[in-house]
Amino acid sequence: MFTDKVTIQLQAGKGGNGVVAWRREKYLPKGGPTGGNGGRGGSVYLQADAQYSTLDWYRNRRHLRAENGVGGGPNQRQGRRGKDLVLKVPCGTLVKNIETGQLIDDLTEDGEKILLCEGGRGGRGNASFKHSTNQAPNYATPGKPGVALSVELELKLIADVGLVGFPNAGKTTLMTALTRVKPKAAAYPFATLRPNIGYITTRDYKKIFIADIPGIIEGASDNRGLGIEFLRHIERTKLLIFMLDASGIDGRNPSDDFAVLKKEIEAYNPDILRKPILVVLNKIDDNESLKHIENFSEDAIKMSALTGEGLETLVKEVIQTYNQSEGHAADKPYT
Repeated sequence: MFTDKVTIQLQAGKGGNGVVAWRREKYLPKGGPTGGNGGRGGSVYLQADAQYSTLDWYRNRRHLRAENGVGGGPNQRQGRRGKDLVLKVPCGTLVKNIETGQLIDDLTEDGEKILLCEGGRGGRGNASFKHSTNQAPNYATPGKPGVALSVELELKLIADVGLVGFPNAGKTTLMTALTRVKPKAAAYPFATLRPNIGYITTRDYKKIFIADIPGIIEGASDNRGLGIEFLRHIERTKLLIFMLDASGIDGRNPSDDFAVLKKEIEAYNPDILRKPILVVLNKIDDNESLKHIENFSEDAIKMSALTGEGLETLVKEVIQTYNQSEGHAADKPYT
């Protein structure tokens, strides 16, 4: 199961209590107070880690807390500080405050680390209250509670190119041909149940990352099929590839599919359609594809992901369009 949104409750550690203690040694009738301070409670941090790709670890862990600080000891011994809790999340994770709805941070860089909940301060022992007018304080203070916070973690994969299309359009086969990943492929709808990321390498050894999301069908915005929840994973992309089936499987045609895909994406977030778009007519090796290609009114790259025909043309167009669009995320809509 691919988890890309979770709600968790975080609790920093409580500070250790200060103590009341006295120095009592033979031949020292005026020992005085020696109670030590408590240690600070552990804090809760969130850190982006490129080794993680999902939020699955948090699926059954909804309450997480750092260690409490240790109480002080006699002879003015300072209590040990509680251990910090450092939670690892994938790059591209948004952190939101549940109560206010405010975006706390967007962790996009590997190693980026933020403090979410600060540990409570340790209490003061009676030794710290001793002064010229109070030589024998007989009291101490408790540790302060740590900060508690409920947050929502939402993963938006970081990729340069987003690959969208109907189920069985050939997106998975194309991903295998284009990139180094080998996602599951099958001759039935919704073979892709989770987003996949791979990359192509340019001649100057630059990597362009491609995200393939599960197939979209008509009514996806009303939660039909797998819904449109996975569309958040192409919101960061700079370029979209619309993968259309030119064979007309299940009585469909690529023109209608293209219109449906644009409608469903617009219902989710119309800004996505402002990105540069490449349209691909796949399965040109099928005998039924010719009539659909002739009736398709948009400019499109014609290819077969299965045989590799047209694949080189697509790669060149991806690299060229990506380079042109870099730094221009809000180009004119594709019409």
